[in-house]
Amino acid sequence: MCSGCGTRHRTFYDCTTRLVRDTDAAGWRIYVAFEQRRVACSRCQGVKVERLHWLAQNPRYTHRFAQHVGTLCRDMSNKAVAQLLRLHEHTVKDLDTQYMRAWLAKTPQPAPQVIGVDELSIKKGHTYRIVVSDLERGRPIWVGGTGRTEADLDRFFLDLGPKKTARIRLVVMDMWKAFRHSVQAHAPQAQILFDKFHILRHLADAMDQVRRAEYKRVAAKDRAFIKGQRYTLLSHRANLTLAGRRSLQKLLRANKRLATAYLLKEEFGQLWAYRREGGARQFFTRWQEQLKWQRLRPFEKFAALIERHWEGIAAYCTPRNKVKLGFVEGLNNKIRVIQRRTYGYRDEKYLRLKILTAFLPKK
Repeated sequence: MCSGCGTRHRTFYDCTTRLVRDTDAAGWRIYVAFEQRRVACSRCQGVKVERLHWLAQNPRYTHRFAQHVGTLCRDMSNKAVAQLLRLHEHTVKDLDTQYMRAWLAKTPQPAPQVIGVDELSIKKGHTYRIVVSDLERGRPIWVGGTGRTEADLDRFFLDLGPKKTARIRLVVMDMWKAFRHSVQAHAPQAQILFDKFHILRHLADAMDQVRRAEYKRVAAKDRAFIKGQRYTLLSHRANLTLAGRRSLQKLLRANKRLATAYLLKEEFGQLWAYRREGGARQFFTRWQEQLKWQRLRPFEKFAALIERHWEGIAAYCTPRNKVKLGFVEGLNNKIRVIQRRTYGYRDEKYLRLKILTAFLPKK
């Protein structure tokens, strides 16, 4: 068959002896020697090499060897794979790219009903890309854009198409206005749910602001209890070591305002345990009333933030909306691991393939 126009031919031209690498066996390198024919094409008037399905796109290796390299690259860095198989790192990257493209081509792309939207920092200088995940199937389905603007997220909906977009019923995101406007414009039927972990991050910032304000306010002798206790105050008590719990106990005894702020921070996490919006609203009202006369200005600003975005927070009270909110945060952690593994490569297309295949089942 002609590799140029794809026409079948019978005009023999000559043969070329080839030597390509196959998968190793028992510590030995295996090479396959064969003769590859060339044919004279009557349509395009050229001499073409016959196609062999068991050869990889890189003609120096078999398709089986390329799959082996791609499988190793799932759990190892490219440099480690190159050292193990005695290949150049760019060769490993090329074979891994072929493996992931073929993998994605064979993976079905169903219409998602519950998606998660988050931004990804790819380098310094506020350079972002958007990652969209299918939360029901637990895998990312789109990585793109040139920032985190409304127009960048619009590209996802254009790529997804109006038919599949109409099936989206829930979108999990942070409180970024640009994302919200894009979802409302393209998927008005979808309900917006604000991510719990982004909200708790705002609460942690409020807690840290109170800590710094108290450090400046108290006398020098009382600062010893506060100094170096930032992560102790931001952590949950159950996650602290014995030494951390003792330090926390001393700090809360020494400073009443920090004790009040810490208890309010710990108590707020109960909001996501309610199954009805009415119960969640009563809890938040009681929590907000505890801020009176406490002089905790950062917490008051946080409460106002929750009030403005209440509809997107209370959406979690609906039983069918209790999706895996931690998946998006876990995805970000795995992407950071992938970025460290591919350190030195400035190829965004390669990083995109790595992200899209990271949660697919091994094959």
